[in-house]
Amino acid sequence: MKVAFATEDGVTVNCHFGHAQSFDIYEIGTEGSRFLERRMIEDGEEEVQRIDGRIEAIRDCAILYVNAIGAAAAARVTRARIHPVKVREGEPLVSILADMHRVLTHNPPPWLRKILMSEAGAANSSGP
Repeated sequence: MKVAFATEDGVTVNCHFGHAQSFDIYEIGTEGSRFLERRMIEDGEEEVQRIDGRIEAIRDCAILYVNAIGAAAAARVTRARIHPVKVREGEPLVSILADMHRVLTHNPPPWLRKILMSEAGAANSSGP
């Protein structure tokens, strides 16, 4: 599953969703995690355009880690089937990735199981 991190330094979660200029994208699964890419954001003039541009940039991600997100933006992210997670500013990406790996390999909470089942269903339906 793909996970997006609102980060300026590529090391910690240190951005508000609406102010993030880029998102680092990781693939994470039971085998571990790997960095895929940094996606840059082009800001629109209106707040709606800024939110839409950020959602579009991470549309293929299942989870979004931020240090803050407004209620309206969180609702729109959720409607796009992306699960927003707020963490304290400066939370290291490596810690989050390690925690996610541990949770994935042991007993994922219901919301994460739902994402995993949805992704497994999508992978099975796109097969040969």
